[in-house]
Amino acid sequence: MRTKNVMVVPYDPKWKNEFERLKSYLKNAIGGMSIEIEHVGSTSVEGLWAKPIIDIDIVIEKQDDFERVKDRLEKLGYYHEGDLGIKGREAFGYDEKDEFIKHHLYVCHKDSQQLKNHIKFRNYLRQNKEDRDRYSEVKAKASKGNPKDIEGYMEEKSHIIEAIYKKIGL
Repeated sequence: MRTKNVMVVPYDPKWKNEFERLKSYLKNAIGGMSIEIEHVGSTSVEGLWAKPIIDIDIVIEKQDDFERVKDRLEKLGYYHEGDLGIKGREAFGYDEKDEFIKHHLYVCHKDSQQLKNHIKFRNYLRQNKEDRDRYSEVKAKASKGNPKDIEGYMEEKSHIIEAIYKKIGL
């Protein structure tokens, strides 16, 4: 068991503003090499309980742009972690970015299946209050039952994610 604190909190409207700050910061650094910077994950869905960590997908047009984007991100203090076992999504970590909320940063090609899954899941939850609220309940219960076990938390909420994925054709 990997020990990692799991804290899920009610939706916070500041998450949208924090994402916009990060988006502006990243866009200034990578210029025209990205076609979009997407706010994905639970903090991107108004009303959804979430771990207070912003998930960001930088979307690139051509795979050839990846090395240049990676270089620019490294100049900002990010480091490449590889795909972490998820094809089509390159993860970046950082040591200190105290001026920003905690965040996860990924670079995805525009045709990446992982990117398409993120967007489709996010958009579905934004439009479907009943499933969003049910997902919130499961997440809150899973975090209370697994306050120091990220794998246990992930396992406990996996059934609802799979059910929603099935419903939306993922």
